[in-house]
Amino acid sequence: MHTIIAEMFSLKGQIAVVTGGAVNLGRDAARILAAAGADIAITSRSVERAHATADELARDFGVRTLGLAMDQSRHQDIAAAAGRVLDWSQGRIDILVNNAGGGSGASVARLFERDPDDIDAMLTTNLNGVVHCCRSFGAAMAEGGGGSIINIASVAALVGRDRRIYATNDLNGQPVEYAAAKAGLLGLTRDLAAYAGPKGVRVNAISPGGFQRADMKPGFVRDYAARTVLGRMGEDGRDLNGAILFLASCASDYVTGQNIVVDGGFSILR
Repeated sequence: MHTIIAEMFSLKGQIAVVTGGAVNLGRDAARILAAAGADIAITSRSVERAHATADELARDFGVRTLGLAMDQSRHQDIAAAAGRVLDWSQGRIDILVNNAGGGSGASVARLFERDPDDIDAMLTTNLNGVVHCCRSFGAAMAEGGGGSIINIASVAALVGRDRRIYATNDLNGQPVEYAAAKAGLLGLTRDLAAYAGPKGVRVNAISPGGFQRADMKPGFVRDYAARTVLGRMGEDGRDLNGAILFLASCASDYVTGQNIVVDGGFSILR
């Protein structure tokens, strides 16, 4: 690889934080950042999973890692986690990937029948929690002279969902407040970019489409894939890597307030 390209995407010596970084897309983000040379702090609701993934990254890529428990629904937990990361990193944070979220709860996904507590929990985790992460971790970036915040939104923020695909495959479906939270992240991304830009902090979003999981019903995978331009669902370990590395690296130094849609064309097919 030419030196210019290697230097453009190198993250050697940088400190990255990935919330919800122990599994799935968060783990993918942590691995690509570690592969580029960044030292990685991972949060998870499960401290055991955080430690396991942190150990894996240290072993595979030879970087420094930290795994810690954090409940994103509690702003006190977020502030405490930021303090631990700053102690570990000697006061420096260069990259924040706000990936933690999910948590549909036990009730049905249909809004008119949904448990109000599950609605509130979804919004608290997927929107409020990200705002608090931007506050706690982003403040350290601003004090340190800059950094890159990457908010993981969703294609759900961009289009209304055809819930027949869930009903046909006997699935619970997606709650509408999830879409509301992820759309809120896009607004947060734009305005935080305006607020934090003068402090040297870039803020962008990635909106993934559906990614295939081993426990998904074959019928759902088939039906979802048929609704994408590229004819397939996203693949872990592959399809999010480029967008994450681009937004974390100096290759995107003049990019802020933007949303990169990584959905195989799902959101443009009608």
